[in-house]
Amino acid sequence: MKKKQKIILIRILITAAMLILLNLIPVTGILRLALFLAVYLVIGYDILKKAGRGILNRKVFDENFLMAVATIGAFALAIYDRSGDYNEAIAVMLFYQIGELFQSLAVQKSRRNISELMDLRPDYANLETDGTLVKTDPEEVAVGSTIVVQPGERIPIDGVILEGTSALNTSALTGESLPRDVHEGMEAVSGCINLTGVLKIRTTKEFGESTVSRILELVQDSGSRKSRSEQFISRFARVYTPAVCIGALALAVLPSLIRLIAGLPAQWDVWIYRALTFLVISCPCALVISIPLSFFAGIGGAGREGILVKGSNYLEMLSKVKTVVFDKTGTLTKGVFQVTNIHHGTLPDAQLIEYAALAECASSHPVSLSLKRAYGKEPDRTRVDRIREYSGKGVVAVVDGKEIAAGNFRLMEDLGIAYQECHSQGTIVHLSIDREYAGHIVISDVVKPDSAKAIKELRELGIHKIVMLTGDNLKTAEQVARELRVDQVYSDLLPADKVEKMEQLIGEGTLAFAGDGINDAPVLTRADIGIAMGAMGSDAAIEAADVVLMDDDPVKLPRAIRISRKCMRIVYQNIVFALLIKVLCLALSAFGVADMWYAIFADVGVMVLAVLNAIRALRVRGL
Repeated sequence: MKKKQKIILIRILITAAMLILLNLIPVTGILRLALFLAVYLVIGYDILKKAGRGILNRKVFDENFLMAVATIGAFALAIYDRSGDYNEAIAVMLFYQIGELFQSLAVQKSRRNISELMDLRPDYANLETDGTLVKTDPEEVAVGSTIVVQPGERIPIDGVILEGTSALNTSALTGESLPRDVHEGMEAVSGCINLTGVLKIRTTKEFGESTVSRILELVQDSGSRKSRSEQFISRFARVYTPAVCIGALALAVLPSLIRLIAGLPAQWDVWIYRALTFLVISCPCALVISIPLSFFAGIGGAGREGILVKGSNYLEMLSKVKTVVFDKTGTLTKGVFQVTNIHHGTLPDAQLIEYAALAECASSHPVSLSLKRAYGKEPDRTRVDRIREYSGKGVVAVVDGKEIAAGNFRLMEDLGIAYQECHSQGTIVHLSIDREYAGHIVISDVVKPDSAKAIKELRELGIHKIVMLTGDNLKTAEQVARELRVDQVYSDLLPADKVEKMEQLIGEGTLAFAGDGINDAPVLTRADIGIAMGAMGSDAAIEAADVVLMDDDPVKLPRAIRISRKCMRIVYQNIVFALLIKVLCLALSAFGVADMWYAIFADVGVMVLAVLNAIRALRVRGL
């Protein structure tokens, strides 16, 4: 418990003890009033201070103002009718502070859950300098430096493994407990914990640009993007609070004036008491506190599952998704291509692969990587010159003095080269040498094991349309679409074509696009909500997407929707519950049925129940 919370708890305990004691000791008159005022100041001085500051800053109508007016008014009524009963005023403030303490503890619990999730920031980096290791602040490590990560340590900065093999715990990033095996040449992502072997890593980014820093920044900024529900509550409170203050004033004055005009006793004390009760009941704390807390807890719960949501507005949008559009490669399929066939004309298979791998040596596209793997060794880039990439088509490069073109049929058509059709299933890479067709290579992808399950779960959630976009040929696309039972498939698409198709689909309900984040940034930003899958370490995905799934498991998408819908159910439950109780108790207070004790329940009780309901959004396991 924090120091501030401890102080509030001590004040609550002191106030409760003194209140019991004063009701047991027979004290009357001015001394009784002075003692009760002292107890009131112990429990309520900070509320009075905030109310006064709000009046000075012209921000009068908030919960502090309502509490101050209602409790001071209750004291004034007790003095006016000489009852000596000051218990109600202190009890209202006491229970209000108990509610505030409870709300503070709930927020702390929610923040602690997120802090545990995002306890990624490393304290140091083992920087290798002249053969020795020096513990250094990660922010001071330059790009290209060599760091050493021992077993049990967290990788502080993104880089490439120079030496060593190990298993990495990625659970803080992906929510998955299964370790990831890494070895020399593989990427090492900051935030992961090294489990077994010693790793020597060459840093490729500054600490501020590393995955761990980007994620921490994303989580910290998520609270600044308010949902429509939160904006509604803020606007509602700005109108509601002045309205109830005017209503309370009217309740205090108008009935007595009407009675005087009618020749009846005014009963000022009765109606002022009802007005003060009306004020306490009207405090919108339950809504103002529980709604943002619900979203905060929902974002935290999702983050623990490796689902990073950039703001509550995106969490709300995710709950309304009716159409899901998938990129194929790397999203529904593994994106790990392998050469399955070679159809050539005049060159041996090995030489055709060699030329293709050399031409594609500068590309990180999955197709290019599969060609390099088939080649079996690192391409000698000194043999390659003048590489030109044609987006969505392929590359043209000079290899050993010969112009090599490697790409799809569109590239061949652009270059005016007659090519041979291929009836094999997969991605076809056509190859030409000095504008003469040399053959083609068939590269096949594999559907992810959980893709079919993800689509089935999406349908169970009421997603009425599932679409797949791909740059692959129609036969390959249709084969995957049939296997996964996708509603619509669009093939042979360039990046610009994908955006065009998205434009056509938008309007058929809230649309989400899920892509692997490598080359899908334009489509991610155009969708109602962009979801980057398998984005651990991908700057483009973290930057462009609204929701980031840190691993490449497509089942995380329906889980993200279920989490968002649970959060929204909690939000709507709190709104309806709080408003119904408020309206009922306000009516009862206006007719004199509800006294200050009803007011305490309507204000503090409803707030406590709403906060308890809100923190349920943290519990997302099993969704």
